[in-house]
Formats: sequence, C-alpha cells, structure tokens
Amino acid sequence: MPDLTIPSRADGALGTSPPLSRPGGPADAPPLATAPPLFIVANAGSGRQDSAALAEALAARLGPPGEGRRHQLLLAEAGASLPGLAAEAVRRARASGGVVVAAGGDGTINAVAQQVLGQGVAFGVLPRGTFNYFARSQGVPVDLAEGIDTLAQERPALRRVQAGCVNGRVFLVNASIGLYPRLLEEREMWKQRLGRSRLVAAFAALVSLWREHRPYALGIESEALARPALTLRASTLIVGNNPLQLARLGLPEAEAVVDGELAAFALPPLGPPGLMRVLLDGALGRLAESDDVTRFAFRRMTVHAGRRRARRGVKLALDGEIVKLHPPLLFGVAPAVLHLVVPPHLAGVRDATLDSEATA
Repeated sequence: MPDLTIPSRADGALGTSPPLSRPGGPADAPPLATAPPLFIVANAGSGRQDSAALAEALAARLGPPGEGRRHQLLLAEAGASLPGLAAEAVRRARASGGVVVAAGGDGTINAVAQQVLGQGVAFGVLPRGTFNYFARSQGVPVDLAEGIDTLAQERPALRRVQAGCVNGRVFLVNASIGLYPRLLEEREMWKQRLGRSRLVAAFAALVSLWREHRPYALGIESEALARPALTLRASTLIVGNNPLQLARLGLPEAEAVVDGELAAFALPPLGPPGLMRVLLDGALGRLAESDDVTRFAFRRMTVHAGRRRARRGVKLALDGEIVKLHPPLLFGVAPAVLHLVVPPHLAGVRDATLDSEATA
C-alpha cells in the first residue's frame, strides 16, 4: 500500500513560506539521483475515488510501491494539511536527490510549490484539475499516464519556471482581490448545494456578477507607472503570471510575463451589464480593446487599500485558493525559480505559452 498519511508539521501551516534564494545560472539546478525517487503529494479531500485512481495509475506505470521505480504517494486528508505534507516531501527529496510532485488542480500545485520554491529540489506536476493553466502553459501533459511517464525519466529534463509572490505567498497562475475572490467563495457555496459541475460554476458566476459589490479604493506604486503612484477605484485587481491565460484573454502583457515580469489589470466599478460586456471581451480574446481595463506589466508593485482594510486584512485568491493578507500588498517576481520536470523536447524551450494539448 502507498504511504497515505503523514501528520502535519506546525511550521508548515498556511501563511508561512520557505526562504527564497536568488537563482544563478545552470549551476543552480538541483542535484538529482539517476532515476530519482518521486514523492507525490495529493489532496485526498478532493475525492477518494480520484485518490484511488491516482494510486492505481502510479502502480501501473511505475510498479507497485517497493518495486520498480521508487515512489511514495503522500495523501493529505484535508487542504489545510497540504503545506506540512509538502514540506515533508521536500525533506525526503533533498535527502535522496528526488523530485517533489504535486498531483491536483492549480490550488494543490500552489500549496506544494510554496514549500518547494527555493529549497533546492526539482518540482513535478500531475495536473488533475479543471483548467490546469499552469501545467498546460508549461507543456506538461494533462493526460495522467503521459504525465507519469514524463516524471519517470531516468534523467529528468528540467526547465526554470518563474513564480509570482505577494507578501511572501507564492502564485503560479494569478493573484486577485475584489470581485474574483468573492465569486470563488459564492461558487463554492453553490457547489455544496447543487454539486460540482461546470454548469453549476457558470450559474454561480452569473448570480455573483448580478449582485452589487463594494469597490476598492486602491493606491498603486510601481516603477512601471508613468507617474509615482496611481489611485483608482476598482471592483477587482488581478495580477497574472500565466502567459497562456493572459494570451487567451487577448492581453499583450502575456509577452511581458514570458520576459520575466508580471501583468496587472483592474476593472472599475461596473454594473452587471458592464461586467458582462467585459467578460464577453475576455471570452473573445479582446480584453485589451476594452476601455474599462487598466493594465500594465511590472516587476515590483505595492498596493494600498485604505486604513480599514489594512487593519482587517484583504481576501485574495491565489491560484483559486482564498487567503487573507494585510496591506500594503507587495507583489513581485519571486527571486527563486521552480525547476520543473518537463518532456525532454521542451527542456530548452524558452518559458512561453506552451499549451500541452497543442504540443503533445
């Protein structure tokens, strides 16, 4: 039987982050054993059936635990225990020249990446979510069997991948405040009532967008701005680190993310018809044409949200997971990189929009 549970460590609780080290050249690649052991971290709370299917697929491609390719499946019984479990996987990987693997959606991948970043170990992904923006933008196979075969390389191919951070918290796809975190919370409420499906998610989004939302008064400071500071009223502010997602919205800042920056875009307070218009522009890949969008690329950005929110904290969605942080919010490119296991033919490819469904 695979290793199913490990107690959470106190220092792995949500809100902590590993120290970030500054990357160098090729010499900063983590040391890997030949046919390195794989420590796969997954969230059992997302579904027992999914966990059993993952264990069966690993055994089928790698051999049963204790035989064939060395691997351990570490299952968190709840999302809150993921950080501690991932920290334990990092410890094991460092001791054995192994690879820490996140199996799940973008939220699970985020929780594991938070512990891996800057720790000198290789990072692998088995995408198991709905959208899988991070995996697809890096060319990682979304098919489970193909993904396991990629991780099972005798000498894994690695690519250096950029991460964003805000107040010490990592994000790989995007970070947002305002409308989107509220939409996620309300969507989860509707899913608990009606079940998990894309139709329920779409219904929840429509209900949320039709409600009145209190805007944020934001003060933004960044070297990327033409003037020292920008003051705006916004219903939502999104910071993107995923070129695939940005390109599909029609934002040219996708190229800036490829070149080592982050992309910010904000929407002013809009009524339901205005929000629907902006969403349609995004769905059609022409968000850059909208007069309602404020957008720019940057390396560092400070966001102030007023005294009241500085005292009470602000909810952010980081790769789809809700956290609360206290402004000022300090956004930037993380000084460390992730060393991601990728298919061999993509190891030397410039970090770009690599939709794995197109490159497979």
